[in-house]
Amino acid sequence: MRVSPLLTIEDLRVQFAMRQGAVTAVDGPSFSVEPGECLGIVGESGCGKTTTGMAIMGLLAGNGRVVGGRILYNDTDLASLSENEMRHFRGNEIALIPQDPLTSLNPTTRIGRQVGEGFRIHRGASHEDAEKRAIEVLEMVEMPRPKERVRQYPFELSGGLRQRVIIAMGLVCEPKLLIADEPTTALDVTIQAQILDIFDHLRESLGMAVVLITHDMGVIAGRTDRVVVMYAGKKAEEAPTSELFSSMRHPYTRALLASVPRLDSATKVELRHIPGLPPDLSDQLVGCRFAPRCTEATDRCRSEDPGFTEDVAGHVFACFNPINGPAALEPASDAATTPEERTERVPLLTVARLVKEFPIRKGLIKRKVGAIHAVSGISLEVREGETFGLVGESGCGKTTIGRMIVGIEPSNSGSIVFAGQDVTRLSGSKARRARRDRQMMFQDPYSSLNPRMRVREIIREPLQVQHTGTKAETNKRVDELMASVGLDPRSGERHPHEFSGGQRQRIGLARALALNPKLIVADEPVSALDVSIQAQILNLMKKLQRDSGVSYIMVSHDLAVVYYMADVIGVMYLGKLVEVGDAESVFRTPVHPYTQGLLDAVPDPNPDSARKDRKVAVRGELPSAADPPSGCRFRTRCPRAQEICATEEPALIAYGERHDAACHFPLRPPVASPGATVTGEATG
Repeated sequence: MRVSPLLTIEDLRVQFAMRQGAVTAVDGPSFSVEPGECLGIVGESGCGKTTTGMAIMGLLAGNGRVVGGRILYNDTDLASLSENEMRHFRGNEIALIPQDPLTSLNPTTRIGRQVGEGFRIHRGASHEDAEKRAIEVLEMVEMPRPKERVRQYPFELSGGLRQRVIIAMGLVCEPKLLIADEPTTALDVTIQAQILDIFDHLRESLGMAVVLITHDMGVIAGRTDRVVVMYAGKKAEEAPTSELFSSMRHPYTRALLASVPRLDSATKVELRHIPGLPPDLSDQLVGCRFAPRCTEATDRCRSEDPGFTEDVAGHVFACFNPINGPAALEPASDAATTPEERTERVPLLTVARLVKEFPIRKGLIKRKVGAIHAVSGISLEVREGETFGLVGESGCGKTTIGRMIVGIEPSNSGSIVFAGQDVTRLSGSKARRARRDRQMMFQDPYSSLNPRMRVREIIREPLQVQHTGTKAETNKRVDELMASVGLDPRSGERHPHEFSGGQRQRIGLARALALNPKLIVADEPVSALDVSIQAQILNLMKKLQRDSGVSYIMVSHDLAVVYYMADVIGVMYLGKLVEVGDAESVFRTPVHPYTQGLLDAVPDPNPDSARKDRKVAVRGELPSAADPPSGCRFRTRCPRAQEICATEEPALIAYGERHDAACHFPLRPPVASPGATVTGEATG
């Protein structure tokens, strides 16, 4: 029996006043949410997902307003309320979980006061009662030591704990509707799984409805009851989750799913990125908005706007040429190297017993009182033309290793031998010349590009620093680089802010390639991108590797991305390498419980298996690198830990010809064959 909807959106239209005129960011979607239901809204950046959520909350920017349609919460049209009237609903009946918890929290106010603020405003509670309530909801969201946390400030918490604080703020008045806007985008897979589990528990225990806004198809598959797919401000398709994934009808929905790297495919497949970019909503748009990027488009699609068709109950789509389910996956032409092929390649980079510690200083004279043990005795090898993937949670030391390899950070001890030369012993001009063969792609392309320089100057800069070529030669090289990464050389006169996120990441890649390096360290290069743009960048990186033979070190917490890119995987935990081996072996037959926990936490873009096979991933907090646990560093979170784990550090031993792990109680026994050798240092 269908119950009355808690929230009903009817033909919603939202406009923003811009210099060039009014821009309609949300153009006519209609949907509803029932009590206790989780509705997913998915689509690329700019499709109207977040704007829809902000319109429901009455939190549009100053130049935005609802110009049509209704937002019915029970029988009340929220769009017609004044600001004073809306305050009764906002935070009390309806709560918002924003995308970035750090910018949403007041850095000068303690956690307990911020969490309890809504309780004081809406329920008239005293400060003491509000703090008690804050502790209650912090316990509800599984915050460790909540009585201590209420006295802390946001900067003292990790990203996952700050996200729990934001959720607690939203729950303090027990709202009936929770709008979660990309709540896990910036989180590790382990923390992401914990946060999503909290949402599921709250829906069951409180009967709360959830609108989950995301571009992650894996999260949508495993956590939602129904899905609304949006494109360029319009609804493209809506269906129950299992129906959408098995029998999708809109080509855009299929393209989104095909863009997602998969861990469950029998072979690595070429990611089917969506060509082009979404339309500019300030233009006069005619016909189907997806037509310029659609493989099924006809002349009718380009001239007429398709209405909605409902072929089965609850499944509607706007398309003249509907498809019938997801496309079949085909083997990629650039599959990863086999272990046998890898042995024939020459080692390019050898890292041995690398150590990096950051001093902790206090007092007026900045006396050293401790150290952050960021990297503790890491050894690894990268061969020519291959990709080495480094995975692990934030704070495990992945980025620090990358920065030491390219020469941005000095090491405390150990060696980095690159192309037969120990680069840790070089200094001055010799170090600068050697650095040209080791370049870096940064996580945030916008903050790593000088906003005052034109793109042509940014890409040319490494050539000028290394005194390479005449002006005419460097200009020609810049044109070649821009073309190679899919950018129009004529756009080189523009500034970084005039490009999209995916285009800025292409600029960063072009700059890294400027000096024809032998090795590129890619630090979370696609973590902030939509799945379609992510697929374009990953496919581009693979193509450039085939064409030039460049090697990559891929630093990421997204295991599906690393699996797609990497030939070899290294799993890090709190400054140590706990497992290393060829990608297929590590991902198909993991040895270390931590590796298995990371794999269990990866969202599965298949609703049936995602719900049936959901497992408990790694729980708890990452210990402080300033005071790591004795023995095995993972023991405080390991379900298999025993007494020996606290007293003895496990050594890295062989579990296959090219697969090593460090664990006292592994998931499978080690091998004892003549070909199996230990390749690393003692780790935990």
